[in-house]
Amino acid sequence: MSEPTSERQAKVAELVQHAAATFVQHEANTNPMITITRVDLSPDLTRALIFFTTIPDGRENDALIFLQRSAHDLRDYLKSHARLKRIPHLDFLLDAGERHRQHIDELVGEIHKPK
Repeated sequence: MSEPTSERQAKVAELVQHAAATFVQHEANTNPMITITRVDLSPDLTRALIFFTTIPDGRENDALIFLQRSAHDLRDYLKSHARLKRIPHLDFLLDAGERHRQHIDELVGEIHKPK
């Protein structure tokens, strides 16, 4: 899957991201805190790859297990809260790009600290 190629794809991705974030906020424990960072959709809108990060670091596997076990409930949530003709199949992936961006921000902050 790649960047949204159509306006429809972008709107559906945004809708799925918002609904998934709301679902996780209500259903997941706060340890680890799971953040939905983005959603990539297949061109035919039948598959959604949901990217996430966690706080604290090191709890990504716990979050992935929760998300995978809750995929059916999340699809049901999408059926009732997202006005879509077809609910996409959901896959989950740790957002390594976001984790790298956070690490770079930390390094830049350390460089700019007064000594």
